[in-house]
Amino acid sequence: MKRLKSSDPGFAKAFARIVADRREADDDVSRDVANIIDRVKADGDAALADYTARFDKWTPAGEDDWRISKDACEAAFHALAPELRQALETAADRIAAYHRDQLPARRDYRDDQGVRLGAIWRPVDAAGLYVPGGRAAYPSSLLMNAIPARVAGVERLVIATPTPGGQINDLVLAAAHLAEVDEIWRIGGAQAIAALAHGTKRIAPVDVVTGPGNAWVAEAKRQLYGTVGIDMVAGPSEILVIADKDNRARHIAADLLSQAEHDPMAQSILITDDNDFADRVADAVGVELAQLPTRRVAEASWRDHGVIIEVASLDEAPALANALAAEHVELAVADPEPMLEAIRHAGSVFIGRHAPEAVGDYVAGPNHVLPTGRRARFASGLSVLDFMKRTSFIELDEAALAAIGPAAVALAEAEGLYAHARSISLRLQGNAK
Repeated sequence: MKRLKSSDPGFAKAFARIVADRREADDDVSRDVANIIDRVKADGDAALADYTARFDKWTPAGEDDWRISKDACEAAFHALAPELRQALETAADRIAAYHRDQLPARRDYRDDQGVRLGAIWRPVDAAGLYVPGGRAAYPSSLLMNAIPARVAGVERLVIATPTPGGQINDLVLAAAHLAEVDEIWRIGGAQAIAALAHGTKRIAPVDVVTGPGNAWVAEAKRQLYGTVGIDMVAGPSEILVIADKDNRARHIAADLLSQAEHDPMAQSILITDDNDFADRVADAVGVELAQLPTRRVAEASWRDHGVIIEVASLDEAPALANALAAEHVELAVADPEPMLEAIRHAGSVFIGRHAPEAVGDYVAGPNHVLPTGRRARFASGLSVLDFMKRTSFIELDEAALAAIGPAAVALAEAEGLYAHARSISLRLQGNAK
């Protein structure tokens, strides 16, 4: 864990290194993924069978083993302990309510020249949702991806999820039932993204692929963008906590570790204006780590990528936060509103001492699929708009064309596109007659 002070002479350079830290796919991953995509495109289901046996150590016994039935998902849902089933339902209801408010309105109007203009929003036909297996089998992520797609009106929801050793995660199946998923395929990794994008004899292609995954999954999405739409290229998780001395140190320590336990490459950063509080948080991290079943991962993340920054005043924090453009930002300070307004680049902001980031991962409502790797400078979290596209429309009568057509003719001729100009001017001449 690094300790920095903004008053130190070397702070600017040390902080710049943290901002520039790339914790994502390397060239070897890019080459491997390109080869996997090419093979799936060429060999389809045979390639999926080979990769599933190699990486998941499991070979489906027959055709039905490739797919998990809706009946199995429903059975898994009803087999849950009542309190867990209720928790999933609470999360699903809140996620759906929040995302329904994101649905865009159709526009249809006439301007002052009599031109009718507008736009229609429609869902894509099919969406592919990646749900990790292995270390990160998260039913919450399934809900966060599937529910906005359903709210958007997507008719076909397809899940790809690996089942290492043939083991199926019943909680993921229960979440799939709750989200009314249509298909679940037992495939993972870059090969699953390639299959969703290009299709195979067994799996029909989709229009958009979303969902978290490891470096190979993220790189596959990057390489396949254009063949399909994607939500984002996500890297390791990040949290920035801005906290004053009036917080409980163990609360802040737990918040920092809530992201560290995701991945050894995750990044957790604390900014505070109190040296004693910084010391107490550092000590509390050690206490919390000792109790975590995920200690091995969280400890590696905190050791290699954890940072505590001491500033002379928390007035310095927004500028540092904007440079970091972190996935998650907590404002555990006495007066968070001015800081909220000053922070322009963040995936999601958690306001006050009683809004830990972990609540946002499950039941708050806004989507927890958020931009990482400083992409919050230009990107937003997953929304219903990721599963929709906008079609504009234009209608002109003779009077409207006479009003704006001459300007279009002038621009077309200036660009040397004379057929463009003629398609308008011929109509204008006809109107004149």
